[in-house]
Amino acid sequence: MKNPYLPYPVRIIDVITETEDKNLKTFKLEFINPSDEDEFKYHPGQFAELSVAGKGEIPIGIASSPTEKGFLMFTINKVGLVTSHLHNMKPGEIMGVRGPLGNWYPWERMEGKNIVIVGGGFAFTTLRSSIVYMLHPDNRKKFGDITVVYGARSPGMLLYREELAEWERRDDIKMHITVDATKDPDWKYNVGFVPAITKEKAPGAENALALVCGPPIMIRFTQPVLSELGFTPEQIIMSLEMRMKCGIGICGRCNIGKELVCKDGPVFTLEQLNRMPKEY
Repeated sequence: MKNPYLPYPVRIIDVITETEDKNLKTFKLEFINPSDEDEFKYHPGQFAELSVAGKGEIPIGIASSPTEKGFLMFTINKVGLVTSHLHNMKPGEIMGVRGPLGNWYPWERMEGKNIVIVGGGFAFTTLRSSIVYMLHPDNRKKFGDITVVYGARSPGMLLYREELAEWERRDDIKMHITVDATKDPDWKYNVGFVPAITKEKAPGAENALALVCGPPIMIRFTQPVLSELGFTPEQIIMSLEMRMKCGIGICGRCNIGKELVCKDGPVFTLEQLNRMPKEY
């Protein structure tokens, strides 16, 4: 039996600075042992623990899709000791990945449904994994209409800008990009907060599910908008990333009542969250 605390060794193959403040970088990683990639089978919505020897480990949502072979991708916010060290690492250096961990979006339930994705800021990472997964030629026909509302504070804070442009050119996904504010005279997308744009652009709830991931304030004001559009709590699926430490339900750092976010989540329906203590 594999030690659940033992990470897979991986090599950094690329580092992409995503945002104008340089605090968000995307790391592409390859397994040093090819057989480890076969063992690391994951679903969009899961996370992993990234580790650096002597510095510690952190839980990060997986930004790549299982349909993307040969690498894992994580977008990392520079907020502490481990993430600051990671931001100074270069291609060719070695680190660890432990996982995959947690549950995932309910893909079997999502098949045949229209999918509304609502994301904000840094939390768009696991939603990126989900979009790439659904748009793969082997999977696209399994889902109905795909509508995405994605927002950031400013144009320079948007993630994955080349992919956003690529998705916007497709005719099988509806992209609604927005920023809180901008002075860019050439900005051609929306200006406004994510909940307001969701209310304006998102379709109704008939035969649909909504995936929501973003800052707490965005989530708080998006929930009533989706309710107005007819989404029931069972149709709203959220991903929490709070206080996780061990990732396998042992340390108890991420409990909400009797639920452990790292093991029972991070994906929950709003109906499930409504039955939990309001600690998230």
